[in-house]
Amino acid sequence: MRLIATLLVLILLSSCNDSDVLPKPSGQLALDFPKGNYVETENTGCPFSFELNEYARVLAKRDCSMKIEYPGMDATIYLNYRPVQDNLRQLLIDGQKLSYEHNQKADVIADYPFVNQLNKSYGMMYEIEGNAASNAQFYVTDSTKHFLTAALYFNTQPNYDSILPAVDYVKSDMVKMMETLTWRD
Repeated sequence: MRLIATLLVLILLSSCNDSDVLPKPSGQLALDFPKGNYVETENTGCPFSFELNEYARVLAKRDCSMKIEYPGMDATIYLNYRPVQDNLRQLLIDGQKLSYEHNQKADVIADYPFVNQLNKSYGMMYEIEGNAASNAQFYVTDSTKHFLTAALYFNTQPNYDSILPAVDYVKSDMVKMMETLTWRD
């Protein structure tokens, strides 16, 4: 019995190492997105134009709705255009309702008013934090003829922490769209 105890103590002592055990540093995902180079949208036949990141690809429809795709991110901005025809109140309600439908999955919904007196554009930008289907949305109108909504979606299961860098990248493009939006009458 003593022999076994002595052998165990010797094995334990010989396995000790003088080096300190350090925890592994936390790894950070390095996502490298191209720097935004913005160009005016091509003549789409729509009553509006805006600057868009060259990295994005626009698929326009006849009704001036658009899909703005970001290859490599699996992200799409869905843009919908509606003419204002004595229905501005309903369009505003619908634009706001779209953002607040994500309330169940959202941790926070922050809204930021947007006013561009020069281009006669007025609207609201929504940032939705949490595992919601859409993490950025906006609506913009001239309040007399035109109404435009946009919503960002990823073709993946919502996991806010994982997609946050991509959300921030596309969200900055959406802000640029709002800032450079011009209406054609």
